[in-house]
Amino acid sequence: MDNSLVLAKFWGWYLLIFFFVLSLNPKRIKQIFNDLKDEKFLILFAFMAIIFGLINILLHNIWELSYKLIITGIGWLSIIIGLALFIFPKPTVNSLILINIKLVQIIYLLLFFVGLYLLNISYNIVLI
Repeated sequence: MDNSLVLAKFWGWYLLIFFFVLSLNPKRIKQIFNDLKDEKFLILFAFMAIIFGLINILLHNIWELSYKLIITGIGWLSIIIGLALFIFPKPTVNSLILINIKLVQIIYLLLFFVGLYLLNISYNIVLI
């Protein structure tokens, strides 16, 4: 199977699951941000983000104007956030909290629609 389709399925399911978890339990997002204040959790989270991003980019670094660009963007965003959390932890956590407070509804909608779009592409549910 093509790496693009595998990653589209992975990120599609991941984004939808994350959307539903946060929608059904909004306190979870506050818990995540509180946990980011703990240095052990922050380092673990940063390393995981870097690892997921690197794997994503090594398998799929395609800058083509299609769903493949979304997958590549997710990988690069993961690397950037992971590195920022590792190198500049406090300013990055504060920025993420500020972004989450101001754009929480937009972020939730993006999680849902990007996840649906990637699953649609990978499973050919609706022809676009």
